[in-house]
Amino acid sequence: MKRYAMLCLFVLMLGMPALAQTQPPPKAAQDEFVPVTGTVNQETIPAARLVGLAYGFIWVVLFGYVWSVRSRLSRVEREIESVSKRVPARK
Repeated sequence: MKRYAMLCLFVLMLGMPALAQTQPPPKAAQDEFVPVTGTVNQETIPAARLVGLAYGFIWVVLFGYVWSVRSRLSRVEREIESVSKRVPARK
């Protein structure tokens, strides 16, 4: 059963490159520039707002990560301090 599944997978993988072939572009696009008409009221994306949101998101994630590392480090320092108080110092 396992060999049959592997054989089916292998046959499917052999067929993948044939499905990945693209069609050649239309003749008009190869010869010259074809202007686009009828898109006067086209929707636009506010790029400045999206870039600002992306940078803001990255900064929030970065500050959250730094805060997380700092809090875990302070917890470990407190645990080390409490253990060092319980264990007598060796000389």
